Parts: sequence; C-alpha cells; structure tokens
Amino acid sequence: MTKLPIVDVLPEIKDTLCRHSRVVLQAPPGAGKTTAVPIALLDQPWLGDKQIIMLEPRRLAARNAAARMAYLLDEKVGETVGYQIRQDSCFSRQTRILVVTEGILTRRLQADPELGPAARVIFDEFHERSLHADLSLALCLQSQQIIRDDLKLLVMSATLNSHAISALLDDAPVIQSEGRCYPVDISYSESPIAPSDRHALSRALLNTVKRVIHEQQGNCLVFLPGVKEINQLACSITHYLDDASIDNILVAPLHGSLNKQQQDRAISPPPADTRKIVLATNIAETSLTIEGIDCVIDSGLERILDYDPSSAMNRLITRAISQDSADQRSGRAGRLSAGTCYRLWSTSQQQR
Repeated sequence: MTKLPIVDVLPEIKDTLCRHSRVVLQAPPGAGKTTAVPIALLDQPWLGDKQIIMLEPRRLAARNAAARMAYLLDEKVGETVGYQIRQDSCFSRQTRILVVTEGILTRRLQADPELGPAARVIFDEFHERSLHADLSLALCLQSQQIIRDDLKLLVMSATLNSHAISALLDDAPVIQSEGRCYPVDISYSESPIAPSDRHALSRALLNTVKRVIHEQQGNCLVFLPGVKEINQLACSITHYLDDASIDNILVAPLHGSLNKQQQDRAISPPPADTRKIVLATNIAETSLTIEGIDCVIDSGLERILDYDPSSAMNRLITRAISQDSADQRSGRAGRLSAGTCYRLWSTSQQQR
C-alpha cells in the first residue's frame, strides 16, 4: 500500500476530515483510494468505537474491496473489514469498515436516520450516479443537519465534477490525488459501426479478439453491454481457439449473475503459461483490478435500466457510453503496465 499514489495525500485527507464534516476526494483510476483511504482512517480520534460505512455501487466491487482491505490488514473478511450486499454478507461485532451496496445503505438510513453505528460514510465511485446513491447522500446530509452533526461524509471518484459536488456539499474542500496510470495506446475503428447493427459489432469484436490473440502477449479485457453478448462472444472465441488448436488461452465471463467462484475465476491471475480473455459488462469498469490486464477491447456500449413513463415500467436499454466511461475502461489497460485499448468506434464518434 505504501507504493500507491493516494498515500501522498493521506495526511491531507486526515487533517481535512478533522476540521470538516464534508470532503470531496478526486483520484484517478489506480490511485488506491478504495482500499487505502478507509484503512488509513481507522486510527482517527473522531472514529472512536464506531464504524466507517463505504458505499460501492456494485456487488462484486463491494466484495472485492472488502477482501482486498482484509488482505492488507492480514485478516479474514468479517473481522476488521466486512461487507453486506444483497443475499450475502460477512461482518461481525468487531467490524470497523463495512462495505455495502446502494440498496443496503438506503434501507439502513430509512430504518435508522441517525445511522447510529457509523462515524463516517464514504461514497466511492460517485460519478456512476444512481437513484439509490443520490437518495443516500441526501438522507446523510439531512441526518447531518438535524440529528448527527458529528457524522462525516467523504465523496470519492475518479471522473467526478469535483466543483459541482463541492457546491452541493456547501463548498466542501476538494482534495486531488495524482494517479499511477501507465501509457495506453488507443486504436479507433476505421469505419463507424452503428450501435443497432449487432451482427457487424459481433464480427468486429471477434476479429479484434483474434488480432489480440496473435499480436499481444498478455491478458485482455473485453467490455460488452450484457450477458447475451458475453455468451455469444465466448462461444465464438472458444470455437476459434479449438479450430486453431490454441489451448493456452482461458475465456472467463464476468457479470453480476455469476456465482462467487465464477467471478473469482475471472478476477484472479490465470495459471502459469496461460493467457486470459475476460468478457465483462461495465461491472469491471471501476473499483476492480483484474490481475495482468494490459489490453482492453471496448464495444462502446452499456445496458442500463431505464424508466418508461408511458408504460410506468422499467426496461433495459442499450446505449453508447460517455467519454468518462471510455476513459475509465481504457485505464484498465494501464493499471499495472503500459497497455493497448481497441475502441470499436471512430475518432469522429468519440468527439460526439
């Protein structure tokens, strides 16, 4: 942890939190904010015997962050560091850092507006924005103003409009950390692919994967909009590897509906002399470091839940990602070494 860039600003974070109840931290991907900051705050006098609650927007990220912090403390998950997500939890009475997902925090605040066991709430990756995250922040601010003036709030993100969120938090001080991102060579598609043309996108994805297999040496992370596309591409890659008699490449899906063992298989380093191709949704966009990734293939699409006023129901829609998300995804290739990112859209599309 001493090598992480965030370590340089930890003294400033501690000092600012002693003097202010609301703080904004902006740190690029790979700085180490998710794991280093909560651990560094364990010895602060304002914490006492209370908890630090950290909000992670995704279940896999929450469980992975808790496991990493427990490893840094040389403990098992459930001791000093625990987590609580939908249908799974691991914490005890001695837990001082509790990592939760958005729905869990919202329900806690609704059941106990005072949030008695907590001295600090950390909102990690706040740039992802959701109804639950915004509601939780609003409820925490209300609790501060009415019943818990000692409650401290820390909002963290890599691609956050820090001045806007600072203004929302009554001009809260902003702390900025330098990142540790190695150079990433970005390659764009020569001909634009319409998001609605699924067949062209599938062909482009498979051709790019073939190119990576023969031109690159490390592991590859492919961003896809959903489970259907992951399964289709996994099947196509497996057939190609069988036809080409290539047996040292592991194809690993990564999405929220997989069980713990399957997710760990995608995140963990591959066996010796084996390369790995991880096919993931935007679950791998933030808060996760997949070992050995030095190449990213980005479809440029994401699938989100959207409310349709005409039917009064939620529906899944596929849309183009934002430029911030594109930067987050390409940064996955530069976490541990110099890397390459293949974007399946043109430079003109990038400007739009």
